[in-house]
Amino acid sequence: MCHVIVTCRSMLWTLLSIVVAFAELIAFMSPDWLLGSPRTDTSVNREYRPSLGLYSRCLHIGTWGRGVSCGPYASSFGEVASGFWQAAMLFLAAGTLLLGVVACMSIFTLCFQSILKKSIFNICGLLQAIAGLLLMVGLMLYPAGWGSEKVISYCGSEALPFRPALCSLGWAFYAAIGGTLASFLCAVLSAQAEIATSSDKVQEEIEEGKSLICLL
Repeated sequence: MCHVIVTCRSMLWTLLSIVVAFAELIAFMSPDWLLGSPRTDTSVNREYRPSLGLYSRCLHIGTWGRGVSCGPYASSFGEVASGFWQAAMLFLAAGTLLLGVVACMSIFTLCFQSILKKSIFNICGLLQAIAGLLLMVGLMLYPAGWGSEKVISYCGSEALPFRPALCSLGWAFYAAIGGTLASFLCAVLSAQAEIATSSDKVQEEIEEGKSLICLL
């Protein structure tokens, strides 16, 4: 029989797990990892800053200044700007995938708290910690690729590994860092969620025959 168990700690962990997974996915896909030096679009006489992501970029103001022209600069994995970025993408993608799996599993924990006599919360917490480590490695590899030709074309000839020269870091990089830190927080909260859903009060509610259990 399925017992739907909702507690403040378990719901907080579930919601945060979903938010973290989406944050990492959006950051991974965004072109706003590096913001280039200001340039002028002579066709509309308007200044803009090109941006460069892991595999995509935003180059210039569109016709009549209605927006920016964005899209992938790499049509294949081998065309990614740097070998360091290729490695970073692999680690970031693996970490994001794990977080996505946990986000899906976290929804089912409302009804199923264990699998093969193992706590789903503990399993998910372990996966989130592993995802955090993968993301951390990816984020450390990313600035090592700032000396590539692609980055130099955006940031100037002085761009070097770990030195973006005229470029500045965009919101996607900071979102990825925030998501990485939050994944470790989720790993900690998973233990608290497991404690909350297996407390004596929950067991008493189950013994009373209740199928929906909501506790603060």
